[in-house]
Amino acid sequence: MKVFSTQSRIIITCNKRLAPYLKQEVEELGYTPTSAFSTGLSLQGTAEDCIRLNLNLRCASQIHYSLKDFRANSPQDVYKNVKAFPWEKLIPQHGYFSVTSNVDHFTVNNSMFINVKVKDAIVDRMREHNGDRPNSGSSLDKMVVHIFWREEQAEIFLDTSGETLAKHGYRKIPGKAPMLEALAASTIMATKWDRVSPFVNPMCGSSTLAIEAAMLATDRRPGLFRKNYSFMHVIGYDEAVYQRHYRELESKVKDIPNLKIIATDISDDAIHVSKVNAGIAGVDKFIQFDVCDFEKTEVPEQPGVVYFNPEYGERLGEVQELEATYARVGDFMKNKCKGYTGYIFTGNLDLAKKIGLKASRRIEFYNAKIDCRLLEYELYAGTRRKEKI
Repeated sequence: MKVFSTQSRIIITCNKRLAPYLKQEVEELGYTPTSAFSTGLSLQGTAEDCIRLNLNLRCASQIHYSLKDFRANSPQDVYKNVKAFPWEKLIPQHGYFSVTSNVDHFTVNNSMFINVKVKDAIVDRMREHNGDRPNSGSSLDKMVVHIFWREEQAEIFLDTSGETLAKHGYRKIPGKAPMLEALAASTIMATKWDRVSPFVNPMCGSSTLAIEAAMLATDRRPGLFRKNYSFMHVIGYDEAVYQRHYRELESKVKDIPNLKIIATDISDDAIHVSKVNAGIAGVDKFIQFDVCDFEKTEVPEQPGVVYFNPEYGERLGEVQELEATYARVGDFMKNKCKGYTGYIFTGNLDLAKKIGLKASRRIEFYNAKIDCRLLEYELYAGTRRKEKI
């Protein structure tokens, strides 16, 4: 099976509530989704299209290329159908593969059982046709096979990504409670930021938001920072095709000399981590880092976006202390950010009430399993320009 030139169904997954932003960037790449769901979308394409998608997408988690769909009412049905597929045409004889799954069937109470069943079917098929078997295990750094099985419908995919795409590869030092890169990019895409005006990020932590903002503005794609994908370990993979798509990424990168992205934090360590990660991402020259209390953050005259991602508080004492912090954030936006659009990403809406401003939009997200909101505030009262008149 020549997957790199054969059209099939492609499923692109993402974390819950990121699908609208994933759809936006897929369409910007020239693809037309055939359907969308809460954690992703589908389209038609080849495994070569999967190479391009893997390198470009900021909001995605995995990119699955469909190999075969079938009806299954038992684990034995799964084994039989998987074994019937010509794996010897995809997996190198002395290669390595792993199996992941999404299973919801009354005969299965442990998805690992199905992973093993699929692995056994592939190994048995390869042994019969090649007289030898590939290695297998849990590592996702080589070829990855994914099975989806719900009720009677089952489908086998080539997971062309392997390790999740939601981590963008530049963050070598995570810092304290960092926001996932795909989530950070999605929340910025949800704002009204035009990617030219100032982006101010007080309480920046490890600066994932500021770095993702700089990457969006300069069109740096995650594929620039990652060198290994599952598709590279499939029979028929052409390194020259990957290099062509990689060079296309490099050619897209643009310089914006007057871009102002400001990231501040009261922690010296947080700013050190931020500078290291921004350097790896190649955007350190676009970000002005400062160690200070957020109230001392420089806010440029030209209106733009100010974005806070404060702590949510898990214990009573923390929440009480954060009430004062959220009130100060509200005062900062009212007094120093006139003419800006303000954003606060939080998983604690009770604390958000302490901001003292009425949100014009409440955009739903999840941070891991925490139900969160990106709150938008139009800071109209007397813009900087009107104050000068």
